[in-house]
Amino acid sequence: MEELGPGDPQRIGGYRLLARLGAGGMGRVYLARSDRGRTAAVKLVREELAAREEFRARFRREVGAARRVGGYWTAPVLDADTEAAVPWVATGYVAGPSLEQVVGHDHGALPERSVRILAAGLAHALKDIHAAGIVHRDLKPSNVLVTIDGPRVIDFGIARALETGTAGGEGLTQTGSLVGSPGFMAPEQVRGDKVTPACDVFSLGSVLTYAATGRMPFGNAGGGVHALMFRIAQEEPDLAGVPEGIADLVRQCLRKDPAARPSLDALLERTGAEDTVSDGRSRDPWLPGALVAQLGRHAVGLLEVEEPAAEGLAPAAPGAGASGDAGPEGGGSPEHSAVSDGGGTAAAQGSGSGTERPPSAGRARRCR
Repeated sequence: MEELGPGDPQRIGGYRLLARLGAGGMGRVYLARSDRGRTAAVKLVREELAAREEFRARFRREVGAARRVGGYWTAPVLDADTEAAVPWVATGYVAGPSLEQVVGHDHGALPERSVRILAAGLAHALKDIHAAGIVHRDLKPSNVLVTIDGPRVIDFGIARALETGTAGGEGLTQTGSLVGSPGFMAPEQVRGDKVTPACDVFSLGSVLTYAATGRMPFGNAGGGVHALMFRIAQEEPDLAGVPEGIADLVRQCLRKDPAARPSLDALLERTGAEDTVSDGRSRDPWLPGALVAQLGRHAVGLLEVEEPAAEGLAPAAPGAGASGDAGPEGGGSPEHSAVSDGGGTAAAQGSGSGTERPPSAGRARRCR
């Protein structure tokens, strides 16, 4: 999290910007607060993408589809203006780090019970996403946020707009209609074949392997992206270190044939954790104690984020309206989300996803 800098807008639509969360292939992401006090993550599209009508049309469709996603396990789309000079979308803010941050930097591999509950939560999220007619296509550790209640999935659907808008970004690979993060792609994505919901099941298997071992099942791209994609399409996964109790479940998710992968309902049953997470939160602590303490500190840090001084900041994003006049699509106030607060947990959802981590220098107030 970084302070706003020169050229950053003060407002986007009905949201007062507080800090920069990051930047990536699609644009910049800001921590923001609505006029009624709700914390959100606002993604502002890059101007060069906004100038491409093909991208704008896809972005418009994907935001519309993402609005239909309900349930506890995703970050809801709160507001958007896809017709602004520079389009933007706001999602609820998730007060928690990414799975990539937790496993790769903060803690290391998670214990088996945590991975089982992670699997159940992600399966529930994918069921909600697929029910809205969306295939995520880019499920990866940086798009899974870790909260005390359970995992939350972000960036579903909206990232697909990049297919026609850009040749790529950090962590993004595009070849014709191919889009995704190489280490977590399904074989059919690698081959450029038709993508179905089974693609997300394969990616789920890769995410669970990473959570359980700290490694990707087909290695990294150190030897080149094409070599990695060949291994995904042709070789068997390396599941060394995956606990025996979940190894078979993961292996089934990683089958090459999409039709041979388990359904999400079957996967939920295999986790043994469906009842534990069925109401949108883990009924018992699902993370190691040190991680629970870290998440508590992160939440406290959010309360310390102050509204920035206006000096040196642009008054509003181009076309966004200095007083929220862009408004949500279809009318109404920015607070009227298509997704309910979900018993208090979903209201805090939606961090800056699909972004590069900003440099650490110059951070005045950090959420730890």
